[in-house]
Amino acid sequence: MSISSYDRAFLADHPEIEVIEAFVIDANGVPRGKWIPRDRAADILEHGMALPRSIYALDVWGRDVNAAGLAEGTGDPDGLCLPINETLAPVTWLSRPTAQVILGMQNEDGSGFYADPRNVLRNVLKSYERLKLTPVVATELEFYLIDPVHSALDPVRPPNSRDVRWQSRQTQVLSISELHEFEVVFAEISRACSAQEVPADTILRENGPGQYEVNLKHVPDALLAADHAVLLKRIVKGVARKHDFDATFMAKPYGQHAGSGMHVHFSLLDEQGRNVFAIANGQPSEMLRHATGGLIATMAEGMAIFAPNANSFRRVTVSEHAPMYASWGLETRSAAVRVVASRREATRIEHRVAGADSNPYLVLAAILGGALFGIEQKLDPGAPLINDNHTGEHALLPNNWDYALELFAESQFTADCLGADYKALYLACKNQELAEFRGRVTDVEYDAFIRTV
Repeated sequence: MSISSYDRAFLADHPEIEVIEAFVIDANGVPRGKWIPRDRAADILEHGMALPRSIYALDVWGRDVNAAGLAEGTGDPDGLCLPINETLAPVTWLSRPTAQVILGMQNEDGSGFYADPRNVLRNVLKSYERLKLTPVVATELEFYLIDPVHSALDPVRPPNSRDVRWQSRQTQVLSISELHEFEVVFAEISRACSAQEVPADTILRENGPGQYEVNLKHVPDALLAADHAVLLKRIVKGVARKHDFDATFMAKPYGQHAGSGMHVHFSLLDEQGRNVFAIANGQPSEMLRHATGGLIATMAEGMAIFAPNANSFRRVTVSEHAPMYASWGLETRSAAVRVVASRREATRIEHRVAGADSNPYLVLAAILGGALFGIEQKLDPGAPLINDNHTGEHALLPNNWDYALELFAESQFTADCLGADYKALYLACKNQELAEFRGRVTDVEYDAFIRTV
């Protein structure tokens, strides 16, 4: 492999760069890698970099998951990680001139390593290529700005504004003045997105105190769309930290306020570039109905991907905008699958289930895999949701982590979609995290029971 013309031109155009952040993305969507000095950049970009294969099987605390089979008893060997084309870009929020590059791990024969989430999504996309269909994908990510100063008794709170502190009763959804409060942060987020070619679109104020959303533009490359989501999370966190705030994509940081989701929009183009989801005469196309049927049929089994953590299920509750039923509907945000058809040629599906804490590569793999399953099996989605009226036709989604993991483990769909080996790895990671949570006693339990019962 030789260094690409893109990377060569980037290094020539940025002589100020002193260090390269080279990283892969693990099962939890966390970037993990190394800092590389400038004088080694060309070598890494041309020949790649060795990282332990077990880096893909860490729990959310960064600990080895021995049950995944990549660390203990294997000698913990390295794998070769090569740069992903055109992901070399400046990191604008650090004090030292820095660039970043996403890496992907390969096997010795040049094929993608099964434990790399990018390769999981890539394998799903190969099936679309065989059908000569191209997914066009975009994500919307919600997050909270929070005060970096916290304690055990006050673990999360909104950041100081000009008015010192938000009141808990305030919502101010879509408020322009609320954007003004942190204009310097959002302006720098936009500039960082531009520098990294992350196609940020609208920024808006959401429901919770200090909660915002950034929408990304649609691209006809699902891998690139997932890259954009991962990079946006890095940008938001990095820029917030530079300005003495923290940003969190935790699904439910406040018990009494809105959770944060990652909504996924997608359509499918045929070989002629026509949208096969396009609604005609007010009716969903056959392809749209089948894709929706697949999403409904596989949603519960994929819930461990869409809600990957203990906290994720605090978002899946009554009164939240997060769907609780496997339902679909035309232009209704109460449905798990919303068909957006305001313009015929732009008809698309909005999948509203995943939390902002999820891994974008795995979420897109599960969604596109589910849609593909429906198309191939010609599934019918059933009756659409009318006026928020969920009936017995709409199955209740798993509302706790244990049950979601149980359905995931028993599912043939998740093995076919993710690959049996990756499914086993992911399940091992999540079971280790679940065991940790089961072993910890919360302050609420002490408050309720230590003297009372």
